[in-house]
Amino acid sequence: MRTVKQVAALTGVSVRTLQYYDEIGVFKPTEVTEAGYRLYDDEALRTLQQILFFKELDFPLKDIREIMADPGFDKTRAFKKQRELLRARRDRLNKLLDLLDKLEKGESCVSFEAFDLSEYLRILEEFKKENTADIVRHWGSVEAFEQFMKKVKEDETHIAELAIKQYGSVAKYTAAMKDSIAHFSENMEKIEAMKQNGAIEKNAALMEALYSSREKDPASPEVQAIVGELIALGEEMNLNIDKGEHYWDMMIDWYLHNDAVIKAIDAQKGPGTSAFVGRALACYFGKERVRVQMHEKYGV
Repeated sequence: MRTVKQVAALTGVSVRTLQYYDEIGVFKPTEVTEAGYRLYDDEALRTLQQILFFKELDFPLKDIREIMADPGFDKTRAFKKQRELLRARRDRLNKLLDLLDKLEKGESCVSFEAFDLSEYLRILEEFKKENTADIVRHWGSVEAFEQFMKKVKEDETHIAELAIKQYGSVAKYTAAMKDSIAHFSENMEKIEAMKQNGAIEKNAALMEALYSSREKDPASPEVQAIVGELIALGEEMNLNIDKGEHYWDMMIDWYLHNDAVIKAIDAQKGPGTSAFVGRALACYFGKERVRVQMHEKYGV
């Protein structure tokens, strides 16, 4: 038997962390003496080892507790799965290191293949298992949701590229999507409410008003008033979704430079409409940034 201090010295896990694991039921000592000392045998150490593998893979403690408390939990199968996931992480890190080596040497290498969405896909898989009723209600069927997941896997590199542009990193994108999924039912209810109160139609009407103003100066008060209303309505309709710190920069870039977006909008609304919207947004957010900076600096 080993004391909690001996286990801490052996594993590198602090005494306080081991005590906390005991308190929340993730990792219990083999026995507790009459004096209140926690003692651990070799089997307990093997359990801790498995917990640490789950932690290395960023599993929340709540999930680890539930997984290991499951009567059907198979340690050997868990080790195999953990090894598979760790190998995937190792391969991803190796790709990132190779990319950094090239960039450090001054090579021009605009690649996003090293930034994978495995954590996001894991979150989607868990959501599918635990929220079947919500999936059927809002996607129509589990099969439709699985098709969505399949498309994410097929477009992984492109989605990772967009995630980095919008959020700054795949990790931030994944955190935002995880939070969005946690509020999924609540968000769907809000969308239904917005349909009922006319918010969708109001947004469409404002966009149409903006398109129709394409012959005007995008910086004019009239155009900027429309953009302001659109942004305010967008914030109201945004639900619980973190759009990322670079969302509007990316939207402006799409309207100004994305060939597919430009072609689609200009074909429907007239030549130059997409560029006009991009410039109108750029004017709005340029002024907004100046206003924020002035407020932060001078309090005005």
